[in-house]
Amino acid sequence: MEITENITVENNAALIVIDVQKGFEDAFWGRRDNAEAEQNMAALIDRWQETGRPVVFVRHDSPRAGSPLALGTEGNDLKDFVEERRGRGTGPELFVTKTVNSVFYGEPDLDTWLKEAGIRQFVIVGIQTNMCNETTARMGGNLGYDVLFPLDAMHTFDLTGPFGWKQTAEELTRATAVSLHGGKFARVVTTEDVLKGASAQ
Repeated sequence: MEITENITVENNAALIVIDVQKGFEDAFWGRRDNAEAEQNMAALIDRWQETGRPVVFVRHDSPRAGSPLALGTEGNDLKDFVEERRGRGTGPELFVTKTVNSVFYGEPDLDTWLKEAGIRQFVIVGIQTNMCNETTARMGGNLGYDVLFPLDAMHTFDLTGPFGWKQTAEELTRATAVSLHGGKFARVVTTEDVLKGASAQ
């Protein structure tokens, strides 16, 4: 993945870490893309915490019976590399739970928290690229935020849709990137872009 542009990361830009949960390791989801996603997520969390920028950790509490992400199951837990980083930063931290795709419909209210802190820019990482990540990016763009979307710090799974149509995880990732970037909802970038832009406060 080529570097796309020089990115300016604001001193108070938030990192939103979406649904990095153990349940996504379940065979239920099928084949995934981007084996480097977790390593890139970790690098971005570390950079945010080192520089005192705000981090939002998000957990999906699925209301669906039998879901690998159901509340009260081990799959609902955040993956170890994320859980062990919670509370380690010197900057503000928020923990949001949700039952739908967009983090903006979670509790506590993300939009209120961002606005009260004067935050106008945020970076999305996590799972899944074309589901909760994309939905949150679209809403963020509509609400007037500057959304950065490092495509290599997230992943998704192969999916079957209507009429028997099937798309690979890579095809879905590319479609999300084109829709978000081309539609001006977000700027699709790389982890390296963001790390360089967030090198100092």
